[in-house]
Amino acid sequence: MKAVATRGKDGAARGEAHTGAMKRIALIEDDADIAYTIRLNLRKEKRYQVEHYISGLAALAAVQEKPFDLVILDLNLPDIDGLALCRELRRADETRKVPIIMLTARVEERDKLLGFEIGADDYITKPFSMRELLARVNAHLRRVAAFETSEEEIFRDGELVVDRARFEVTLQGARVHLTKKEFDLLWLLIRNRNRVVTRDAILARLWDYDADVETRTVDVHIRALRRKLGDARIETVVGLGYRYREAAPAK
Repeated sequence: MKAVATRGKDGAARGEAHTGAMKRIALIEDDADIAYTIRLNLRKEKRYQVEHYISGLAALAAVQEKPFDLVILDLNLPDIDGLALCRELRRADETRKVPIIMLTARVEERDKLLGFEIGADDYITKPFSMRELLARVNAHLRRVAAFETSEEEIFRDGELVVDRARFEVTLQGARVHLTKKEFDLLWLLIRNRNRVVTRDAILARLWDYDADVETRTVDVHIRALRRKLGDARIETVVGLGYRYREAAPAK
């Protein structure tokens, strides 16, 4: 089927025709040249349906109405800050699991860390390589597929319950709100419980690359988990990485 692109009244440029095997990607970017280049390269993959939004608010409504498989999000939008939009996507049940790749000219480390804390899965600074962007898109979608086919669904450790299918964590019966990246990190440690997971391994598994993101980023997410779950469960192995320690059985 021939690909077409038409712009609706809501500020969205409708993307390629959808087929059953294709993944839906929301591209939220107000720079027409950058958006065109991204859409052109994603289209060449022949497995992605891309819908381009200039308006962040229009994109938010569309994504919540019919969730996408992945979101590419510019931070400098004309009607809403990209960080605020990311926060809203993470709050909604329909979109809290959707991978979000931030695309921005903001290069300060504090901006990157803030983006990860709010719930972004990835952070790419402009100018960027299209090969790198495509690699990260592919990696995040592979990771989602692997996560969905994992055999283990619910993990219980004393008063902590982690429900992978529902993307829910409860502690002492109370809901614990984790960002998607925090949840993925917790699940990675749980799947390797009682074994050390190095910082490099965490970066490779959760970010799938070793450029731009430093081990400090991992430490920031570990601190967030400890703040929300308590210090006892996640152990630091000095010079190596981290280990999830299961609670001792009640006597």
